[in-house]
Amino acid sequence: MQKHLKMSVKKSGRKKNNSRRDYIFACNSDPKEVRNIELFLNKMNASLRLDDGAMYRLLLSCTEAVNNAILHGNHSDPSKSVRMRCVVQKNSLVVTVKDEGKGFDADHLADPLAKENLLKESGRGVFLMRSLMDEVKYTQAKTGLTVRMKLNLVP
Repeated sequence: MQKHLKMSVKKSGRKKNNSRRDYIFACNSDPKEVRNIELFLNKMNASLRLDDGAMYRLLLSCTEAVNNAILHGNHSDPSKSVRMRCVVQKNSLVVTVKDEGKGFDADHLADPLAKENLLKESGRGVFLMRSLMDEVKYTQAKTGLTVRMKLNLVP
């Protein structure tokens, strides 16, 4: 069985004081791939040294974003892939997760806190990401949906 997990680190810097680093995670649209996100983020955090609270927010948000991309964006189609890119800048960490699906309108989702939705098994991922991250934005392109999440880092 072949692994379809890609982890890479790319350091870039146009200026001497720019400490931008890019971390890439890519996988096929298999729900089992979600378990690799924690391994990827822990490897990334070995150099970032985020505090426990920031790491928790990041792990939960990235897990939800990749899971949504696999299940809802790509409909678990193993011929499609999901790509997550984490860009570390001076005061922030920007995460983009891209799928190859048709997308959705994030502004017209059912309220997961409404009484009729409390016992549903799904429908909380976008709410959680918006609650945990400092910014969340969705962009639809011809080649898929991208969610951009920003986590502000305390210097």
